[in-house]
Amino acid sequence: MLDHRARMESGRREKVEQILSEFRLKEEDLKKVMYRMQKEMDRGLKLETHEEASVKMLPTYVRSTPEGSEVGDFLSLDLGGTNFRVMLVKVGEGEEGQWKVKTKHQMYSIPEDAMTGTAEMLFDYISECISDFLDKHQMKHKKLPLGFTFSFPVRHEDIDKGILLNWTKGFKASGAEGNNVVGLLRDAIKRRGDFEMDVVAMVNDTVATMISCYYEDHRCEVGMIVGTGCNACYMEEMQNVELVEGDEGRMCVNTEWGAFGASGELDEFLLEYDRVVDETSLNPACAPHPSYEKIIGGKYMGEIVRLVLLKLVDENLLFNGEASEKLKTRGTFETRFMSQIESDSDDRKQIYNILTSFELLPSRTDCDIVRMVCESVSTRAAQMCSAGLAGVINRMRESRSQDTLKITVGVDGSVYKLHPSFKDRFHATVRQLTPGCDITFIQSEEGSGRGAALISAVACKMACMMGQ
Repeated sequence: MLDHRARMESGRREKVEQILSEFRLKEEDLKKVMYRMQKEMDRGLKLETHEEASVKMLPTYVRSTPEGSEVGDFLSLDLGGTNFRVMLVKVGEGEEGQWKVKTKHQMYSIPEDAMTGTAEMLFDYISECISDFLDKHQMKHKKLPLGFTFSFPVRHEDIDKGILLNWTKGFKASGAEGNNVVGLLRDAIKRRGDFEMDVVAMVNDTVATMISCYYEDHRCEVGMIVGTGCNACYMEEMQNVELVEGDEGRMCVNTEWGAFGASGELDEFLLEYDRVVDETSLNPACAPHPSYEKIIGGKYMGEIVRLVLLKLVDENLLFNGEASEKLKTRGTFETRFMSQIESDSDDRKQIYNILTSFELLPSRTDCDIVRMVCESVSTRAAQMCSAGLAGVINRMRESRSQDTLKITVGVDGSVYKLHPSFKDRFHATVRQLTPGCDITFIQSEEGSGRGAALISAVACKMACMMGQ
């Protein structure tokens, strides 16, 4: 009897493994993704192909990095999701004469009606938060330089002027798309009239992360976010940035690689689950081409797992062929559950608790299968993400004609920071795909806010130098 049951269980696992084998990517698959990413990056940088490229390669107008002689008080804002952060950053010299950055910050949560109402409502709410923060720190009388981290696709015309191309991440505020975001913020501050602010720089969160990590390590020339969404920026040779005049030096380019795949570049690697996730998301891609971000981003990974679990239930390989109503409901399986499940010990306690909260009664084998599903989805995400970053780093090495490129990558985002094995799998695969590169990864702390303030410090200092 026991033998028969053991055979049944091992047969069940084999069938599950067969279904999950679709998630496995070979090195040649990852190289294909990497070369296609590089091709789209190239198209995004060139004037004649920029419009149709899926990877937009937006110039940021951030040309130089902090060197340590910038000083002063700066305010920084960080808007990239449902929480909004205001931060006071003091940049100055420490006791031993070394460069020092001190921060104080406060989080504000953005109400639904401000996210989906009008641009005026959203920016009035933001200036109300700034006013509250300045009151608390008794700084209303000071006119501070302000750096704004704005993590949505923006076409920059200068470091303090950027046009919002389109909202993402569930934001829908009308009257913002196609307009200068810094102008909208300045107007809201003026309408309020109880404080003055000098908005000197607007940057994307990847750029802010890169600059913040540059403060720790001067070889940091790539910034990356793997959280709700996924994106990267890096220092590109000016001669390759055709959208901006001038050939000297380097400029930071925001790849906006989350939309990679919109022209079908990833179609051969997409699974049925990816298509369902795309069709039901708030900002669907150009069907039938789901994008890169939807394979990697924390906003989507949990939903992919839920769809795989339902397929296994349909095949009678999980939960005795019966799914609960909660498991059948879109968006209920959060990505944070994957982190908890994959970090569980052999007693399977966390897995069991999560599944019982879904009104399921799992067996030991059910718990093991759910863990296998989570590992398959997160491993594919880490590998896909590696292929993109390897494409960026190999491109940098080639355009600088270096035999060996020594480089540091600053990374932020909840998936990278909180998932138990994403980071290690990601690092290993990036290194495997970048022979001739010596890569260091730094995890950013308070990256977005501190980075925006440091960029403001650089912008202020450059403005002073130009004025002299």
